[in-house]
Amino acid sequence: MPWEWDIDPQRAPVSSGAFSHAAGDPPLAKLHLWPYRSLPRRGFAAVIGLTFLGFLIPLFAFIGTVSLWWLLPFAMAALWALWYFIERSYRDGEVLEELTIWRDHMTLTHTGPGKTHHEWEANPYWVTLHMHETGGPVPHYLTLKGGAREVELGRFLSEDERPALYRALLRALAEARRPTGDAGNG
Repeated sequence: MPWEWDIDPQRAPVSSGAFSHAAGDPPLAKLHLWPYRSLPRRGFAAVIGLTFLGFLIPLFAFIGTVSLWWLLPFAMAALWALWYFIERSYRDGEVLEELTIWRDHMTLTHTGPGKTHHEWEANPYWVTLHMHETGGPVPHYLTLKGGAREVELGRFLSEDERPALYRALLRALAEARRPTGDAGNG
């Protein structure tokens, strides 16, 4: 899945006490989300290499003729376009969301393409998690609402991954709201 707990709220150490942001304690939970990549960098190199070899096969018939010089620029332009648009897809997909939860504080940091940066903070006790099954920009649209501001979460995830994330976040918020004396007894 393109999300993982760096600090799982179900396995967080209880030795640090209350997991208080104000006291400088480590977070109770830390979640990273990113878009799924169907073509890793190694696969990208293989696609470019195989495409190059695929273009060479028909060009072998034209070696030693003037026609080669008419066909070669078009083949190289097609190869360059493939390279450019896959690279652009990688740049556009450089999205990272980081949700950090303490018992008294919660932050969501969204870093998008071009290093755009957005941050949201709230008290987890007052945060509500909503899953809009329909009516949102995507099915099972997830939002966090704290105070007067509502922010989206994991919009780039697949339709199957958002409900699983919703359930995991409900458990994490319940853990954050649990009185400190009950921590680790679940």
